[in-house]
Amino acid sequence: MKIKRENLYSLVGIGSIIVIWEIIGRFLIKKEYILPWPTVIIKFIFNNFHSLFLVHLPYTLLITVISLGIALILGIGLGVLMDEFKTFEKILYPVVVTSQTLPITAIAPIFILWFGYSIWSKVIVAVLMIFFPITINVHTGLKSVKKEYLELFKSMRASKKDIFFKLKVPSTIPYFISSIKMALPLSLIGATIGEWLGSSMGLGYFSKRMMTQLNGAGVFAPIIIISVLATLLVTLVNIIENKYVHWRNQ
Repeated sequence: MKIKRENLYSLVGIGSIIVIWEIIGRFLIKKEYILPWPTVIIKFIFNNFHSLFLVHLPYTLLITVISLGIALILGIGLGVLMDEFKTFEKILYPVVVTSQTLPITAIAPIFILWFGYSIWSKVIVAVLMIFFPITINVHTGLKSVKKEYLELFKSMRASKKDIFFKLKVPSTIPYFISSIKMALPLSLIGATIGEWLGSSMGLGYFSKRMMTQLNGAGVFAPIIIISVLATLLVTLVNIIENKYVHWRNQ
């Protein structure tokens, strides 16, 4: 399989960072609890495979899937609502933007106070982080339809339903896919932050527990797993986009 030049550059860049990280950690800092080097982290992951991948990762993924589903419903709904009704746009748009100014780490304990250590306190934290890019991109996509096309559809006496599904939705799909590529990593990060602040399971909880034991490799291991998983998911979305969304650059 032929590797594209841009992918080769990415691999070289990542490989260089790993090599530099290994050299600095192993030969300069020399303290694993401060900066564990990559080989130590990989060894830790393999030694704790069952706990990381079969106990804590499924819980984090469950939070991610639920929060992403809720954020999709909320984001698409708000985006469509703001496009259809100007009054709602004037009311909701500032609220949506303001929601992103709230410090998640500061308000997350409030959700834990309300919902305890149940999964829903973590889900709300993740939803707050990811519904914004979905809402804004869907709204932008719906607004991106050219006036000439709208006038053409109206001149052909197309109904609002036809205009929405045959014109606006296809124009919005590239924007929607872009929002998914942003939302996937954020949903994992949001789930982990929620677990870190209050949970008894999950990769965030595991990392926090390792920090109390001054286990640097244990703190970094969940971070590496989440980073790799987020990269794979975004790459999968890119593959789907390149294969099926042929009009994105037109």
